[in-house]
Amino acid sequence: MRKLIVFIAIIVGLFFLYGGVSSLQNVGKLFQKSLTPPQKQEQGEQVKLVEEESVVIEIVEKVTPSVVTVGIEQRILEFDPFDPFGSLRRPKDQGSRDQDIGSGFIVESDGLIVTNKHVVSTKGKYKVITSDGEKYDIVKIYRDPANDIAIIKINAAGLTPVEMGESNNLKVGQLVVAMGTPLGEFRGSATKGIISGLGRGIEAGLPLEGFVERLDNVIQTDAAINPGNSGGPLVNSAGQVIGINTAVASGAENIGFAIPINVVKDALAEFNKTGGFSRPYLGVSYRMITRSLAIINEIPQGAFVVEIIEDSAADKAGVKEDDIITKIDGEKLTDDNGGLAKIISGKKVGQQVKLTVWRNEKEVELTATLGETPEE
Repeated sequence: MRKLIVFIAIIVGLFFLYGGVSSLQNVGKLFQKSLTPPQKQEQGEQVKLVEEESVVIEIVEKVTPSVVTVGIEQRILEFDPFDPFGSLRRPKDQGSRDQDIGSGFIVESDGLIVTNKHVVSTKGKYKVITSDGEKYDIVKIYRDPANDIAIIKINAAGLTPVEMGESNNLKVGQLVVAMGTPLGEFRGSATKGIISGLGRGIEAGLPLEGFVERLDNVIQTDAAINPGNSGGPLVNSAGQVIGINTAVASGAENIGFAIPINVVKDALAEFNKTGGFSRPYLGVSYRMITRSLAIINEIPQGAFVVEIIEDSAADKAGVKEDDIITKIDGEKLTDDNGGLAKIISGKKVGQQVKLTVWRNEKEVELTATLGETPEE
């Protein structure tokens, strides 16, 4: 009897041992399964990545035929380094060569192109190179005195113009692509990024360009914009141009700026209507006094006058150097509202404006009749 009981106990023990091992194996399989990432999530991430790549590729393929490179013909002069009097002699003319200096984009099929004013600011023989490698001489340059915009004309037909979008409804985080010829060397380049900020203000222009020293309400992007990209298009995910690449922040990475396309559209509308640019002109070179600078120096905010352009509206009105223009027609001049440039741009040629000037710790009221910005 005792042997029978021992035999039954052995049988029962073997049964539970086999069942326990199977259970442990099943638990192990379940544990391993729980640690395995879901396959659907990986596939979803891959699909998302492919979709984003496809969007960028479609943008580049759509816009590339409308993007151009702007070049200039440069003379090559050579000095003899072994001639002790070489610096006193006339250098030898070794001919000329073309140098790519900027970018642009086609807005009309008959050869009307938009670029930055600073790209074509110097005298010289400019050329346009289209995406298919064809070269055209620029026959006319129209420079907008109030913005860093220039319209150039070439003799061509059947070109592919860009589709212009809307810049008033942009959002931070929106996908953008910057296109052009970075460093004047790599034609047909494209960089991807997002809109990093809106309504930014940056300093631009030359000292004697009067109120064209500050660009307001520009688009900030982290899409790489390098020298040579200036004048090229900033494009949204629909392949529409929403800005014109214009500047990079010095001493920083991945901070570039573009002029909103609505500014360009307004300039084109005026150009098509009048055949040029007619902008109101006060005629001062100035620097904006920020709120912090005003507090530190115990002076009012406004436009500090650095120089008066002779025979300009400001000169005739009696504005003097070191004056601070604090108001125009009762509207205060601050960085927040775009300053002098923004207010003057909203006026008309020939319009009278009242200037409130801070001079010798007193306010002075002056009246100026705005002139027309002289052609460059």
